[in-house]
Amino acid sequence: MADLVQYYGTGRRKSAIARVFLRPGTGEFKVNGKGYEEYFVTEQQRVAAKRSLVLTELIGTFDVVTTVKGGGVSAQADAVKMGSARALVIFNPELRKLLKSESLLTRDARQKERKKYGQKGARARFQFSKR
Repeated sequence: MADLVQYYGTGRRKSAIARVFLRPGTGEFKVNGKGYEEYFVTEQQRVAAKRSLVLTELIGTFDVVTTVKGGGVSAQADAVKMGSARALVIFNPELRKLLKSESLLTRDARQKERKKYGQKGARARFQFSKR
């Protein structure tokens, strides 16, 4: 029995985590069992999710199977972008320089700032009244 050839990469953004599997195929893109157009509603999210594959011109050579959880849909699209870039580096280490120059392998560490006690929000204060 032939082994399944696949390349794996994990992508993270805010609290979203994407597990990306690249398998040789025709270019089918599945996210949580749904089609890519069905899952990512806006054009910006679709472009972000496929960015690393488009940049390396390998869009039609791999089937992408992704599991994402946590965060919002935009953060999930960015997590898929990073996960597919990491999987492409495992497939071909020569792509690392191109993907690194486009900062697709760099984790965006920005998180939501916590709300502080005695304040309305993370930075917003309650309205001050002198009288």
